[in-house]
Amino acid sequence: MRLATIMGWLVVGAGFYFGLGYLLNGDGAAAGFGIVDPAGYYVVKGVRDIAYALTALILLLLGHRRALGWVVLADSIIPIGDCIAVMTHGGTAGYALAVHGSAAVLVLFTAWLLLREKAPERSPAAQAR
Repeated sequence: MRLATIMGWLVVGAGFYFGLGYLLNGDGAAAGFGIVDPAGYYVVKGVRDIAYALTALILLLLGHRRALGWVVLADSIIPIGDCIAVMTHGGTAGYALAVHGSAAVLVLFTAWLLLREKAPERSPAAQAR
């Protein structure tokens, strides 16, 4: 197995490990993160949203539309989780659904559009190459 593949799996595993750590033991994970001031989590949220946007942008610019569709589908968990978090931590259901629920619908619709696209037909000249 290639080193890059092994490292790729480690990155995936780390993401699941840390993400599940926050969901299952938020206080313990927060203490291990090293931020004492709760306002520091705004920076974390901002950086993660920018990283997601850059991932999507790279796939879009490279023309990897099917891969983009799968990434967008997988990342639809972000607004779904945000919606649930707002409703279970003091926010109103109306606000959660209006803001985060509508975002989730938009993201899921975008994934559906991308994943149902057919690959463009190649011209006979391009097929001969």
